This record gives sequence, C-alpha cells and structure tokens, in this order.
Amino acid sequence: MSNSVKKLILASTSIYRRELLERLRIPFEVIPPKVDETPLPGESTLELALRLAKAKASAVAKDHPEAWVIGSDQVADLCGAAIGKPGNFERAMAQLQLMRGATVTFQTALCLMRGNEETTINIPTEVTFRKLADDALEAYLHAEEPYDCAGSAKSEGLGISLLESIQSDDPTALIGLPLIALSGLLREAGFTIPNKPSKQ
Repeated sequence: MSNSVKKLILASTSIYRRELLERLRIPFEVIPPKVDETPLPGESTLELALRLAKAKASAVAKDHPEAWVIGSDQVADLCGAAIGKPGNFERAMAQLQLMRGATVTFQTALCLMRGNEETTINIPTEVTFRKLADDALEAYLHAEEPYDCAGSAKSEGLGISLLESIQSDDPTALIGLPLIALSGLLREAGFTIPNKPSKQ
C-alpha cells in the first residue's frame, strides 16, 4: 500500500513539528488536539511528556480510527523541575539566567497510534548552556523572541549560540519531533521512507 493511500495525521498545534514532519515527504494532515497539559501531582517530567504525547494522539485518533496519528510532547527538565514556554521577555530572561552554565534535559516523547495499536517512546536530549552575561541573553531574546519555546532558546536559530553542547541520539528531537525515531515507527507501520516520487 502506497503512502498516499495510508492516512497520516499530526496531532499538534506546533508549526515546528509540522515543518519537521514535512521533511519526510509523506502526505499528512494536521489536526490540533484538545488536551489539558497541566502536570499531575508528583508527576516527573518524563512521565508528563509520555502522558501528553499519548493523550494528544489519542484525542485525535478516537475520531479517526483508520488513520495513523502522531502525538509528541516536550518537557524541559532542570534538576527535576519542568521548564515551560516563557510567554514573554521577563520569564524568558529568568529561564535563561537559571539555566546559565547548567545542563537541561529535554524529554521529547513520541506516540504513533492507530485504533488499539500504539507505541510511545521518549528521546532525551542533554543541553548544556554557556555562562553568558545578561546583556548577551537580552540581545538574544530581542533578536529571536523565542517566547513559544520551552527553555527560551531555539537551537535551530540564533539560540544555538547560547549552547555549549548538545547530546542526543536524534538531532531533531530538540526542535520537537525526533525524526530518526519517527521514521523507524512509520516504516514498521508500513510507510515507505524515502518514497519514490509520483510520475507526473
């Protein structure tokens, strides 16, 4: 069965995940999931990421039982505490000051689901931030305004200059969707990657 016959849905509101999935050149549609992302009492960052990735996929899969649905979630972890999306300059500055010289673990969970079939995994990424002065952090925030990004630094953009090192088995996991892991899951589900281009 060709990729065009199989139905693939990305359960996400993230433009970054959509752009990443487009790299695989598989037809897909995007449906925003309705999920409460509030952490549960005592829930670890890893547990939160895994639960939300599965919840996002499930929220869309229940209305599309014939489709393969991708859900993903990322939680930044500094010493066991979750670091969310800052939303504004002041909170982003506070995050970057807190992470200065520290190593943050970005838990990026991935779920592929169709009906009762489901695989959920996590790809951790260890990111060490440089010890930069406040004026450098302020200059970065004014230049890129990464207020919709957990950890306040976009590694795919100017934010890479704030980092000392990145360690991960899946380089796009840090951006929000681990394509190495996802490619493997999609192949197991019967998708062909790379796929032959269709003849015009």
